[in-house]
Amino acid sequence: MADEKTQEKGRTMVLDRTADDYSELSEYLEVLSNSQRLKILKILEKGPREVRKIASEIDTSYENTKKHLDKLLSTGLIRKEAGLGEVTSKGVHPVWKYSLVSGAMEAIVRNLGIFSNMRINLVNPDLRQKLDELRGKVAEELTGPTPLVIILGGPEDGRVFPLKGGDVAVGRIDPGNESRYRKDADFVLSEAYSAVSRVSRPHAKFLLDGGKWYIEDRESTSGTTLNATPVKGGSRVLLNDGDLVELARGPLGAKLLVIIPHLE
Repeated sequence: MADEKTQEKGRTMVLDRTADDYSELSEYLEVLSNSQRLKILKILEKGPREVRKIASEIDTSYENTKKHLDKLLSTGLIRKEAGLGEVTSKGVHPVWKYSLVSGAMEAIVRNLGIFSNMRINLVNPDLRQKLDELRGKVAEELTGPTPLVIILGGPEDGRVFPLKGGDVAVGRIDPGNESRYRKDADFVLSEAYSAVSRVSRPHAKFLLDGGKWYIEDRESTSGTTLNATPVKGGSRVLLNDGDLVELARGPLGAKLLVIIPHLE
């Protein structure tokens, strides 16, 4: 098992960012740091809503709700389109209806996971604090306490997989052998990740033991790494929030970002 210093070094990424990059990140965090806006996103998961309906559900004024929606529109997470309002004695009138952009929730988790979990060296400590605080709010309002795995790169980039149960096999889809794995419970990748072993004879497994999650390489041909450190075949290694697991290396492998929420 790799020692803690090696693991920490492996998941440290220092990027040369410009002032504009930090400014954009700060604005993004500022928009999402408001609990009312997170509640609006959760409401819009159920379907499109007009402003007055949203205002009623979050128990605030029309004017405040409109301001929150305008902020969310600026992030590209929601959109507004013309729709029909409720039937009244005066007939039906057109209204603006707001809805989530496809993949919006996954995008939030992915963006915050990459910036916060990959230990990017932020020059401004206040920005790092904002990231950590927002991740806590997102866990409370949107994702809950379930650990998540996010695919980085490839055709399934941004896909979010919740770790449920205590034994999750991970590998590439294996047509014709579906009975040998659980399609609804195991982490099944597409054929595009061709360097990853078939899930029927799993490349790796996520295991829950004593309240902690581990990654175990299942003697895969192309190997598994944790924060760039090889995982010995047949052995398991403790996972921490922000770890990067790679199933095989290169463009045909799969990079998996691990998010373990810390809820108080």
